[in-house]
Amino acid sequence: MEKKLAAAGIAAENAAVEKPLRADARRNRDRLVEMAAAVFAERGIDASLEEIARRAGVGIGTLYRHFPTREHLVEVVYRREAEALCAAADELAKKHASDVALEEWMRRFVDYIATKRGLATSLRILISTNSTLFSDTSGRVSQALRQLVEAAVADGTIRGDVDASDVLHALSGIYSAPDTPEWRDRSRRLVKLLMDGLRFGAEKSAKA
Repeated sequence: MEKKLAAAGIAAENAAVEKPLRADARRNRDRLVEMAAAVFAERGIDASLEEIARRAGVGIGTLYRHFPTREHLVEVVYRREAEALCAAADELAKKHASDVALEEWMRRFVDYIATKRGLATSLRILISTNSTLFSDTSGRVSQALRQLVEAAVADGTIRGDVDASDVLHALSGIYSAPDTPEWRDRSRRLVKLLMDGLRFGAEKSAKA
């Protein structure tokens, strides 16, 4: 069914590129992407496009008009999640102390990883067709983390010998953990342990 509807949706998708979407169509598209991220994170490779459409409150035909193939939807979801994670670095830095901003960002990184794990099979397909997708997003994610780490080091809220690439390496290890029902809760506990280590021996703690 996916292939048949996908073929029917290609012409509509091409036409949509030529002119801006109506407000209602834009809302439907945004809702589909939002629900797809949630369903992919929950269901992984077993995620049903019909369920995504149902949660978004639209028909499956509407989904295919916006996203002719599963991989098209996956790419949009992946870019959206990466962009939101990167944008969160500035937002959190404005609202919280530097170490709190870093910890909250790492918690959001867990959610990002959860979605990425759910997209894994389709992302592997995209590797062969879009070589810049991952290099572009990974570079931006690394820079967002570096910004937060360096700010916390400068403020003395985490230890001064911390390198952002080491923190990213530690966080990336979460991706390879077994995909069990408690994975997300365990990953957040690991973030807390990592932050305890980063704060230990920090300049402000030493001065207290």
